Amino acid sequence: MATRSRRNSPTSTRRPAGPPAPAPARDWNTVALGPLRGRWLLAGKDGRLTAYARTEDGLLRWTERAPGGPGWSGPEPFPAEELTDLAVGQGPDGYAHFVGRRRRRTGEVDTVTYHHAVQYQSGRPMGPWESLGTLYRKPDMSHRGGPPALAVDAQGAPHVFVRNAGRGVHVRRQDKKGGWGAWDDLRGSKTFEGACAASTAEGRVRFAAPGEKGISLWAQSAPGGPLVKGEDVPCLAQDGSLCVLETSPGRVTHFWHAADGSGVFGYREGAGVLALGGGPGYGSVAAARAVVDGYDCTVLAHRTAGGRTALAAYPTEHEAAGLWWTEIGEECLESPALAVDAYGLVVIASISACGELLVNRQKDGSSLSLGRWQRF
Repeated sequence: MATRSRRNSPTSTRRPAGPPAPAPARDWNTVALGPLRGRWLLAGKDGRLTAYARTEDGLLRWTERAPGGPGWSGPEPFPAEELTDLAVGQGPDGYAHFVGRRRRRTGEVDTVTYHHAVQYQSGRPMGPWESLGTLYRKPDMSHRGGPPALAVDAQGAPHVFVRNAGRGVHVRRQDKKGGWGAWDDLRGSKTFEGACAASTAEGRVRFAAPGEKGISLWAQSAPGGPLVKGEDVPCLAQDGSLCVLETSPGRVTHFWHAADGSGVFGYREGAGVLALGGGPGYGSVAAARAVVDGYDCTVLAHRTAGGRTALAAYPTEHEAAGLWWTEIGEECLESPALAVDAYGLVVIASISACGELLVNRQKDGSSLSLGRWQRF
């Protein structure tokens, strides 16, 4: 596996052989407008991967026909009337949770409500959308909630995070009986809307939000415990670019695009801020862990300023080894996604400029070489 720094290497210009296949004719409601927020390529309990994207009137879903592919079913549309800013998250039970924001105008008052739904098994229907109400009871403040972010804890309880009117953060979580508690103010200040949420294998929830002062972090010290704000990371991150990956038991690394376009950066407690190259990009950085050349590696991907996907890998928590960034595939919409399939191979997905799902996967575990792109 190549681990030298891409910053001292010429940009790869290798493209897939031949012209891209023409996009098939599709109904208007099955053309993807971009991926859902969060980790939008998920592995179910049965080993099959599922990809999620948004469309004009809801969301779309593609599901592997068998664990490890290569065939996929879909796209299957699921209605989400007037819901925007759709986000997805997954718990240790494999359930996929969805949240969205709905803005409606009554007379001269705008009201923003939040809604939650669950998919319990790969390829099965989604459950109904459940209203989580407004962030504020006062009508003149109820429109001032930001887009939601979502994480699921060890007990399978979703946590919905929203930037509030004071530019801090509120969270609402589900209890063990399936009921929802009240919105809880986590404080914070001067945050932006492009936050991210995740949980560790142990089920401890983490939340990160970019802001004017840097990146604000919250974490649970124990599964099910309160979320406590930590020290801000003094780096300005591009709005919507944050992601988090557990890189050793109970320890996470955050990744983001620098707001000034200087590349991808990371942060891990005890390691500080890590410069990872990659140049300017757009959307969320994607991250996954996989075995490459016999080593536990962190694989990163992001959408470049030119619209294509860039991919890199390095031994996990050994950023000093350096990493190559290589552009792959065709122009995509917003953020790519990474996952590991039922055979332990890396799968990368993106939404094409024509609104299709593009999928590629690692040929074998001996390197990070990829096969042919498939479109669905």
